[in-house]
Amino acid sequence: MRVSHKAYRLKLAISAVTIVNVGYRSTNYWVVSAGTSRLLVDLGWPGTMGTMRANLDRMGVPLKEIRYGLATHYHIDHAGLAQDLKLAGVPLLVLEPQVGAIPLMKGSTKPADHFTDITTHDNVVISVADSRAVLERISIAGEILHTPGHSDDSVSLLLDDGFVFTGDLIHPRLIGEDAASATAAASWRMLQERGATRVYPGHGPAHSLNLQTLR
Repeated sequence: MRVSHKAYRLKLAISAVTIVNVGYRSTNYWVVSAGTSRLLVDLGWPGTMGTMRANLDRMGVPLKEIRYGLATHYHIDHAGLAQDLKLAGVPLLVLEPQVGAIPLMKGSTKPADHFTDITTHDNVVISVADSRAVLERISIAGEILHTPGHSDDSVSLLLDDGFVFTGDLIHPRLIGEDAASATAAASWRMLQERGATRVYPGHGPAHSLNLQTLR
């Protein structure tokens, strides 16, 4: 079937992204950008908004251009600045499997962490099925998938070009025989079946996806 030039240009506009890491304290925080429309994947440690702002500035990412913040899961090193970013104008994008995990975060923090409690009435809550349409509105071609294994609320951002942002999903080489590992293995297989080829994890460098060791 012949594709019109207009449709081809639209596909290119949605598909072309750049990726930069604004992480610190051994945790990666990935900014996925389609031009000046940006998504921040994972949201900093509590009490470190100054560091996050400085790293965004250093990498040339204006805070006002971040259309959503997405936590791959609600642990303090991945969602610690969720409310601070909301107060700075960045809406929090939440998948339905994550809703119940948000109120539990406060219980894993100490006063010295300077954690700002996350309000729940003003988040952008979507289903996995709706994620593609939401991302398309910010010119990013992909979907957000439920990928339990590290935690029940874990999700991954999978772009149509095969890049996948997995947070703390257990590395395939570390998967063992326990129930959590079996769940993680199923999540990895699902990601591969849906086209994932290169992994941008929550910790450590990006790497190619190789699931030959998985049963």
